[in-house]
Amino acid sequence: MTFRAVLLTQEDRKVTAEVTQLEDAQLPDGEVTVDISYSTLNYKDGMILNGVGRLVRDYPHVPGIDFSGIVSKSADARFVEGDRVVLTGWKVGEVHWGGYAERARVSGDWLVKLPTGLSEFEAMSVGTAGLTSMLAMQTLEDHGIGSGPVLVTGAAGGVGSVAVHLLSQAGYEVAASTGRPETSDYLTNLGASQIVSREELAEPASGPLASERWGGCIDAVGDTTLAHVLTEMQYGASVAACGLAGGHDLSTTVIPFLLRGVNLLGIDSVVCPFETRNRAWSRLDELLDRDTLSQMTTMVGLADVPKLGSDILAGQVRGRTVVDVRA
Repeated sequence: MTFRAVLLTQEDRKVTAEVTQLEDAQLPDGEVTVDISYSTLNYKDGMILNGVGRLVRDYPHVPGIDFSGIVSKSADARFVEGDRVVLTGWKVGEVHWGGYAERARVSGDWLVKLPTGLSEFEAMSVGTAGLTSMLAMQTLEDHGIGSGPVLVTGAAGGVGSVAVHLLSQAGYEVAASTGRPETSDYLTNLGASQIVSREELAEPASGPLASERWGGCIDAVGDTTLAHVLTEMQYGASVAACGLAGGHDLSTTVIPFLLRGVNLLGIDSVVCPFETRNRAWSRLDELLDRDTLSQMTTMVGLADVPKLGSDILAGQVRGRTVVDVRA
């Protein structure tokens, strides 16, 4: 049998992406075959599609770091034909062929059965970004959120948009930071009670501590923004850091950690315990407002993926982009 896929090839270090026909026999090893319904476009996908960062070492390669779909064949007793499943992480789309295809073959250990109330489309409307946002929110709650607003940096992006919505749905006051003023109404509609300019937080902090401002933070930017935010956290507050869009350097001091007891918590959605992952998907099903979810989601077809990889790196993609691999 054949199926359509976005195939990456590399020649003279130049990466090319195009939609082509592949055969089932070309799929990598795995116990479970999934007929994919949807995938998504994430910042990491943009890097991979453009050969940035050497995230993919072996070509040819099918990218797409997450997907939802229906099991069509299984040698794993935990899954049977017809099960609705979602996959995020485990370096799918980097080391193992990923979601920009009509079919995938993967390890059963990587799959989660979708909660009853969550459709395949809704699962990818949040996707890896939504799972990351929920893991970050759960981690903040486990450590205790202060009385001040919860700040979300990079709020107009995929992780940020879902984080703003989830925090608001859970009853928290949310401050959204963005470098794109035109997205202010969009973020307010998602639940943000105030908008903070990216430039304000990108300025180097004037000292090791500033006025206590934030009861918690989900940071999807890193670098100077993260260093600035650390100086403004309330006593005992936590920052869940889950993105490096601004870079991986961090120039700070130990003062926020020693004198204010600030917690800097790393969030990794690539490999996390099944119980944690399952709990996150169940809570996403519980908290997501489906009407709001549709406002932050744009649908594209498989043929649109190669161009959009460049757009997301240029900061031209807002919210969540769902790929209908069958279109």
